[in-house]
Amino acid sequence: MTFTRPNASSATNTRNRVTPSPISGICVTCLDGCPGPCEVGKSALRGREILYPQPFGKVTAGSEKDYPVDLSHFNIQGSCVGAMGVEADSDRATFPAVDISTEVGGNGKIKMKVPYFTGALGSTEIARVHWESMAVGAAISGTVVVVGENVCGMDPEAEFKNGTIKRSPELERRVRIFKDWYDGYGGISVQYNVEDGRLGVPEYALEKLGVDIIEPKWGQGAKDIGGEVKLSSLDRALQLKSRGYIVIPDPEDPVIQEAFGQGDFKEFERHSRLGMVEEESFLQEVERLRKIGAKYISLKTGAYRPADLARAVKCASDAKIDLLTVDGAGGGTGMSPWRMMNEWGIPTVQIECLLYRFLRRLTEKGAFIPSCAIAGGISLEDHVFKALALGAPYIKAICLGRGSMTAAMVGNTVGKMIKKGKVPGDLAKYGTDVEHLFVLAAKLKERFGKDFQKIPTGAIGMITYFDRLNAGLQQMMAGARKFALKYITRDDLTSLTRHASEISGIPYVMDADREEVDRILG
Repeated sequence: MTFTRPNASSATNTRNRVTPSPISGICVTCLDGCPGPCEVGKSALRGREILYPQPFGKVTAGSEKDYPVDLSHFNIQGSCVGAMGVEADSDRATFPAVDISTEVGGNGKIKMKVPYFTGALGSTEIARVHWESMAVGAAISGTVVVVGENVCGMDPEAEFKNGTIKRSPELERRVRIFKDWYDGYGGISVQYNVEDGRLGVPEYALEKLGVDIIEPKWGQGAKDIGGEVKLSSLDRALQLKSRGYIVIPDPEDPVIQEAFGQGDFKEFERHSRLGMVEEESFLQEVERLRKIGAKYISLKTGAYRPADLARAVKCASDAKIDLLTVDGAGGGTGMSPWRMMNEWGIPTVQIECLLYRFLRRLTEKGAFIPSCAIAGGISLEDHVFKALALGAPYIKAICLGRGSMTAAMVGNTVGKMIKKGKVPGDLAKYGTDVEHLFVLAAKLKERFGKDFQKIPTGAIGMITYFDRLNAGLQQMMAGARKFALKYITRDDLTSLTRHASEISGIPYVMDADREEVDRILG
C-alpha cells in the first residue's frame, strides 16, 4: 500500500517543492527561505483552515489513500450457461430484461425502481444549492433522497419556541420539492444528530411535514466527529450559538468580536456534537419515533471499529428497523477534515465483509435481519454490482454520495452554459440546447409534457447518470446470468489476490469453481 505525498494534495491546494520523504511527506530538503507551499508550510500561516478540503463549502472531496484492498481487487464472474429469473432462451434472456428494482424495510416496504439512493444532503451550502436538482432527480428516478443533519438548526429563517423548532422554511422547501415529483417509489428521509434531536427535528418532520422515514445518525465513513460549516458573519455565529451549536471561537467573547471586526480572522466554525450511543436508549428512541408517527426508521452508521459495527447490527436487529446503512472509509464529503478522511476508519471492502460476517451470525441464531445498504466511494455500475454481491443476500441498496451530486452539479453547470449561450466546443458537438445535450431529454419531455421545463438541468443530469448505471448494471447482471437483484450472490465474484480472498472469503480466481471443474472433467 502506498499513499504518496501525504503533506501535499490538490484537496488542500498544497504541494512539495522537491521530492518528499515517503514517511513524513516533508520535502527531503526543507529549504530555509521557502515560502511553504506544502501542508505544514501553509498551516504555519492559515492554521486550522488547512484541516479541510479547499475551497471549503464549494467542493465534495474523497480520500486519495490507496487502500490495500478495494472493489477493483474483485472481478465479476460471467457465465455462458442458463439464466436465473427469466427463461433460458436467447430471445428472452436479454440485458434489458434484467429487473434492477429493489425494496427495503417492512411495514409495506419502500419500493425503489433503482438499487441506489442519495447520500445525506445536509446543511452545507453545496447541499442547499443542489437540493432541488437531487430531490427532483431522486423522485423521477424512483428512489430515496436523504435530508442530512442540521438543516433546521442552520436555517436563518427558522422559528423556535423554548428551544424547539416550530417552523423551518428550508426543511419545508426540501420536503415540498420532493413530494411535488414523487410518484410512489422511493421516499424522502430526514436524518438527525444530537442537535437536531434537542431541537425536536424528528417530531417536526413527522408531525408537521408528513415525512415517513426518519434516520438517526451515528456517523459516516469520512468523518469520526460531528459536521462543520463556516460562518462569515458575527450575527450568524451568535445566532447558531444561541441555538445550541458549538461555535469556535466564541462569538460572545468581546475580544473575539473585536478581532473579527478588525479582520484578524474572517470565519467562525460551527461544529456538531459527538453522539453517545447506548444500546438501551437507542431501542427506546426507536420505539418513541414509531409512537410519534415514523412509518420507517433507518440507521446511518460510519466506519467505526468492528465492535461498534457489531453494536449497530445488533441494535438494528433488536429494534427491527427498516434499513441499516453502513458507510465505509474512502468515500467523501466536503466538510470532513482531510487527514481524517484519509487516515480514519475501516475501508468499504473490509467493513462490508465484517458486516456480512456479523449478519450471518445473527441469521444463524434466527434473529431479525434488517435491510442493509453500503456506502463509501461507490460511483459506477461495476462498483454497484460488486458491493451488492459482496454483502449478498443482505445488501438491498447502494448509497451514492459524491456520484449523484457530481452528476447534478455537472447538469447544473451545463444548464448555465446553455442559458449564457457559451457551450464549449467539446460539448457543442452534441448540440447547444437542453434537448440535444442531454440524451434523455426527449424521453423526459414525452413523459412530463409542459412540466419538462420545470425540471432543473441538474436533475436531468442525475437522472441520466442513473440511467447509465441502470444499463451498465443490467449488462453486468445479464453476463452473470442473474436477471433480478435477488439472484446476485457472493459466488458471482472472484478474488484477484490471495489477500482479497483472505479478507472476504471470496475464492481466489485460480481456486474458484474447483469442485465443478472436477465434476466436468471427471
